[in-house]
Amino acid sequence: MAGQNCGVTTALLGVLLLGAVRLPRGAEASEIALPHGSGITVFIKPGTPPLPVKPCYIISSKRYKTSLTIKPGEKEVFSFSCHNPENHFVVEIQKNIDCMSGPCPFGEVQLQPSTSALPTLNRTFIWDVKAHKSIGLELQFAIPRLRQIGPGESCPDGVTHSISGRIDATAVKIGTFCSNGTVSRIKMQEGVKMALHLPWFHNRNVSGFSIANRSSIKRLCIIESVFEGEGSATLMSANYPDGFPEDELMTWQFVIPAHLRASVSFLHFNVSNCEKKEERVEYYIPGSTTNPEVFRLQDKQPGNMAGNFNLSLQGCDQDAQNPGILRLQFQVLVQHPQNESNKIYLVDLSNEQAMSLTIEPRPIKLSRKFVPGCFVCLESRTCSTNLTLTSGSKHKISFLCDNLTRLWMNAEKTISCTDHRYCHRRSHSLQVPGDILQLPVQLHDFSWKLLVPKDRLSLALVPTQKLQQHTQEKACNTSFSYLVASAVPGQDFYFGFFCPGGSIEQIQVKQNISVTLRTFAPSFRQEATRQGLTVSFIPFFKEEGVFTVTPDTKNKVYLRSPNWDRGLPSLTSVSWNISVPSNQVACLTFLKERTGVVCQTGRAFMIIQEQRSKVEEIFSLEDEVLPKPSFHHHSFWVNISNCSPVSGKQLDLFFWVLLTPRTMDLTVIIIVVVGGGALLLFALGLIICFVKKKKKKKNKGPPVGIYNGNINTQMPMQPKKCQKGRKDSDSHVYAVIDDTMVYGHLLQDSNGSFLQPEVDTYRPFQGPTGDCPPPPPPICSRAPTAKLTTDEPSPGFPAESETKLYTFSHPNNGSTDIPLLDTHEPEEPGE
Repeated sequence: MAGQNCGVTTALLGVLLLGAVRLPRGAEASEIALPHGSGITVFIKPGTPPLPVKPCYIISSKRYKTSLTIKPGEKEVFSFSCHNPENHFVVEIQKNIDCMSGPCPFGEVQLQPSTSALPTLNRTFIWDVKAHKSIGLELQFAIPRLRQIGPGESCPDGVTHSISGRIDATAVKIGTFCSNGTVSRIKMQEGVKMALHLPWFHNRNVSGFSIANRSSIKRLCIIESVFEGEGSATLMSANYPDGFPEDELMTWQFVIPAHLRASVSFLHFNVSNCEKKEERVEYYIPGSTTNPEVFRLQDKQPGNMAGNFNLSLQGCDQDAQNPGILRLQFQVLVQHPQNESNKIYLVDLSNEQAMSLTIEPRPIKLSRKFVPGCFVCLESRTCSTNLTLTSGSKHKISFLCDNLTRLWMNAEKTISCTDHRYCHRRSHSLQVPGDILQLPVQLHDFSWKLLVPKDRLSLALVPTQKLQQHTQEKACNTSFSYLVASAVPGQDFYFGFFCPGGSIEQIQVKQNISVTLRTFAPSFRQEATRQGLTVSFIPFFKEEGVFTVTPDTKNKVYLRSPNWDRGLPSLTSVSWNISVPSNQVACLTFLKERTGVVCQTGRAFMIIQEQRSKVEEIFSLEDEVLPKPSFHHHSFWVNISNCSPVSGKQLDLFFWVLLTPRTMDLTVIIIVVVGGGALLLFALGLIICFVKKKKKKKNKGPPVGIYNGNINTQMPMQPKKCQKGRKDSDSHVYAVIDDTMVYGHLLQDSNGSFLQPEVDTYRPFQGPTGDCPPPPPPICSRAPTAKLTTDEPSPGFPAESETKLYTFSHPNNGSTDIPLLDTHEPEEPGE
């Protein structure tokens, strides 16, 4: 009895173990039976990837096969020799529906055979429907509808729908679609081929679409896209990315809720070479008086459209030798209207020249979530993600955007001079036009290109408010700044960033430049009055740039050489003109001991020159240490000239200037006081000298021509200070005196005959008649009497023969020291 119980227990345990152990999927037998007249054929065949190293076979009727075909009316039982047949085989179920020889089975399409009867392989259901050209077929897709994907894209759940049409015997691919989209219906004529691909692990048991009969649509196909709320859809032309069929027409119908707005933008497109007609897109827009509205593919497409609309793509007759391809990928964006979408802005650029304004999206990181688009609309209808307005016209624009901070503006204007004779000394204002500032979008950049004839003219920039150069030590804290850079082709050179509120009064540049106003905050609109530069065309100069600086009396002025991070270009020269007020002293300080430049050829120099005294100091920037802080009482220049530096050893200079009030030194005060006192004494001496001389003149009588032998007739070695010049005195004018009458007794020789006089006859003065000679300086004291030697006279004095002058005695009330002539001397002739 116990043995029997043990046997039963063992048997039951064996049954339970067999039930618990599941056989491999490949070892399980599958049975497929297809009824007669079903039009269904099942193919089990190797998958697309190459066979792995270990082969797998289909076991049917005890035979090993690599493929299996089951036709209508057949039944097949089979299994696989491996445990993972999904990696080796696929199953394809084709159903042919002939609507040309009989009625079409319209309605919901069933999956036959059911997925439960099929082996666990990747499955593809194909419905091939053939119909007359006059019959239209419509595929209707249940919610969640379809979403078209491009080449190389895949569906998240692995379920894809591939739809094709037919033009005569040629198949045309309409597109590949995933679930969860907006495509609700696709209408075609002359037949349709629908393929539903399901991965082996997907348990779907319904097709998800139905077929309906429609009248002829007279085009390749019509795709309906339904939006129930905000969203976007990307759609493509037939055969994309290959060419659209020649001279065909394809239409998209969009169903949009009335409270939303739709905009179209073309992402990618190509046009073919047309012999007849013209490739185009046509819109049927509700409320438009010009339906259909025709656009070229190159045009900006409509936006801000309310309600349903249609978009059609029309091909052309292509060139047989060089047809090219027509293809189109576009996006439809549907979103709520914004307050700005109903507001029209007038941008008047009719008085501008060579100017353009572009409104475009800011660079942002892409997100997987739906983001409403930002569109700029021209005349409220032609909308795009970016819009460029040109000068010479007035433009009406509006915005379709949920957040206008996602957009910004960039503008460019060219001011050029072609004739230096016409442009010389002319000036232009660099200011952002008011019509741009009134737009609700932030201005990012406004660039002016300033062009001059080469080696003919240079440029001078004068700001409305003095500028500060942006440095790490003193950064700009305004809402905007100016970037001044070279506009010479092939020259990567910039002067720096500058903002209002500094000490730079003028920037002079040698040749073509660009001046870019760049904003950093929305508060620029409040600070817009601070912006403003004036550019003038000035005579050409050879330095790369000249900065005119008047330092602030309260703050340091930081200045650095152009191209700071890359170094001053080879063989260029830059100067700073530093103005120092009369009551200030400037302290010049360099922030580094050396510039770091290493010259390959040439030498790099710095010159510091006082503008008043022209005294200059020259420093070698390659060999010498930069000078210590120096003080300048007058305006001065700082100039640097570069060599051809070694790569990586570039020239850069960074310095600051600080003004302090000028204080007078004690020594200077003493010198000024002593000098003032000496000057006062000198003036008093002059007055006394003048008074004494005047008194002597009053005591003099008429001159008497009587010779006084006791008087020295030699001229003193030095004249009196303040002595008149000979042209102002009468010392060289004499009365005519008969020498033989007055001095006759002195001229007789021993024989009683008269000697001829040698020097005592008058000769007119031939020397200088100016004022007092420069050196040596005259003095007021009388020099001691001395005879002049026969040596060469001192400068400023006449020769010895011209110094032998007569002296005249003056009558006096008292006795005279001059003896009278003897009475026995003969009288002069003629008396």
